[in-house]
Amino acid sequence: MATESFFTALRCRLDPLLPARLRADSAIVPVVRLHGAIGMSRPFNPGITFANTAKALDRAFAVKNAKAVALVINSPGGSPVQSHLIHRRIRLLAEEKKIPVIAFVEDVAASGGYMLASAADEIVADPFSILGSIGVVSAGFGFDRALDKLGIDRRVYTAGQAKVILDPFQPEKPEDVERLKAIQKEIHEEFAALVKRRRGDVLSADEATLFSGAFWTATQAQELGLVDAIGEVRSFLRARYGEKVSTPLIESKGGLFGRRVPGVAGLDVTGTGGAALGTGIGAGLAENLLAAAEERSLWSRYGL
Repeated sequence: MATESFFTALRCRLDPLLPARLRADSAIVPVVRLHGAIGMSRPFNPGITFANTAKALDRAFAVKNAKAVALVINSPGGSPVQSHLIHRRIRLLAEEKKIPVIAFVEDVAASGGYMLASAADEIVADPFSILGSIGVVSAGFGFDRALDKLGIDRRVYTAGQAKVILDPFQPEKPEDVERLKAIQKEIHEEFAALVKRRRGDVLSADEATLFSGAFWTATQAQELGLVDAIGEVRSFLRARYGEKVSTPLIESKGGLFGRRVPGVAGLDVTGTGGAALGTGIGAGLAENLLAAAEERSLWSRYGL
């Protein structure tokens, strides 16, 4: 007993000298930031991919004596595959480590961004944030009439009747659109089922409303059961775990010269893929410009 009292007294004397996360009276909640469009990886804007977030998530859940793991989310969505891979990793780690997860929404958690948030046990949103958009979208342009006016021929040679489905340089075919809509419907149903599995007990609106693809402010989303509380990460965690709560930011380790290693971009549903290695600087620049425009359109949809 005397030895135990000695070490207790020693710890009390040393605690003020230790970093906050090592103090006996300090709760620890590691924080992982998930910021950007999902699956849209470019050299200087890696966005959110499974490849560039998995290590940070592993490290966050490995923090000793963590009371919870906080996810700070700001994403307009993107690739459904990448969204689901990250969602699944969060759930597997939470169940394995028996650690609760709290998602904090900043500007927006829409579409795939909301899928990330739904991996948490609680969703807390800033009152001015936008949430929802539980749906599937595919957008593009048609250039076939422009080619006719310019006198340009489109020459494509394939092995496989459906290989050039929805080619933007050819007239749109009703059967191609029907096929795309069937794929979208299946993905949409899976998305809705995932949200119901995670939040079925608190959802308070009918499915036609929740899964219409509409989006709402945080207060409206709370009324629908898509959000649990209104607030932000610092004040919420202090209120729950005390003023001395430690919130270390956990990031994936960078590559050469400290730059983050960009993730592997997901496949696109059209099957056209990205530029292959060695296609030249011009092709890579054009691809990056198109990706930047697509990402910009995602953010602007929510007024950002």
